[in-house]
Amino acid sequence: MNVNQKYERCMVMAGGGFRFGYYLGMHAAAEDSGMAPDILLASCGGSLAAAIIQGLPDAARRKQWLASQEMYRFMCGLRTAPHVRPLPVLGSALLRGLSPGRATRVPDVFDDYMFELPELLPLPVSSQPGMALAIVAAKLLFGRQHIGQAREGRELFAEVVLGPERACRLLEGWTAPASRPAWSCGAVAPGLLLDSRMPVADAVRSSITDMLYFACHAHNGNHYMGGVIDLFPIEIAHGLAKHVTMEAKAPFDQALAIPALRSVLGIDGNARLRHVHSQHAHAWVDTSDISSALRGSGMRKRIDWRGNRIRLEMPRSFDEYAMDVEAQWQYGYQRGMEAYANPGLRLRRATRFNRGRE
Repeated sequence: MNVNQKYERCMVMAGGGFRFGYYLGMHAAAEDSGMAPDILLASCGGSLAAAIIQGLPDAARRKQWLASQEMYRFMCGLRTAPHVRPLPVLGSALLRGLSPGRATRVPDVFDDYMFELPELLPLPVSSQPGMALAIVAAKLLFGRQHIGQAREGRELFAEVVLGPERACRLLEGWTAPASRPAWSCGAVAPGLLLDSRMPVADAVRSSITDMLYFACHAHNGNHYMGGVIDLFPIEIAHGLAKHVTMEAKAPFDQALAIPALRSVLGIDGNARLRHVHSQHAHAWVDTSDISSALRGSGMRKRIDWRGNRIRLEMPRSFDEYAMDVEAQWQYGYQRGMEAYANPGLRLRRATRFNRGRE
């Protein structure tokens, strides 16, 4: 095999948070349509799904793993950080929303976070040598000693792809898509970093640790933050493979997500997403209605004013959790089958946002 030869098919798993079970259904639909990818490109919660797919040989065992007691215990092990209180969190969110500045200061992604992850991720050991996995994350270009300083044009983050050597060779010399001036203010360095040595568990943890939600992840003397730096890496997918399956997503929330991206990464997330939606992909999996289609599914945040805490609420029992997993899987499978049956399918709703008009 020529290490400089592109993969045949790439499936992008773009985020998903902790409602990522639908990616397992998407992948099963690709298999059943004769379009199984030989490389997965994942970010944030999608990286957990991708690692499960890579580690197990068939759709039934993957779904069984996701709906297992072990995974349920992991999800229940997510905790609100001891220092978190509702009023300061809401106050910070309000200030971000009111401030028009883009990454004006070095952010605290070490200690300013809401939730804590269990120490070990419940990932299977890979049994598919032919299945490649590449994960998107952000590498910090500053240390604790710089927190709070004025950025003054400094580069704070580098987009990094954590994957096999073959994938890294295909991306050598690339400009980081997250750094482009059309949506970035310069806080993201222009060069795309590549790392073929980081273990999968560390790569997944690096990708899921989104700013303000989780503390950044330390590995070999460096610190990494979430795949939210580039949730929709369509350019990278085309650089890796001849055929690309991409998600068509709903826009970022204007009240919380957009101010967070603007203040920490200096990125206009919706400008980036509109550009992605205007690009070519061989199959578009439309998940733009996921919030309504899976309403009530997965983990939810709740403010406990009496206890002065922010709570994470899981399904009340393992059986309810298993039903949630099934609903997510079926949603992903149905949307995937639609995409492969109708290659020209785009967004379910032709909104002004999706047409690129404000």
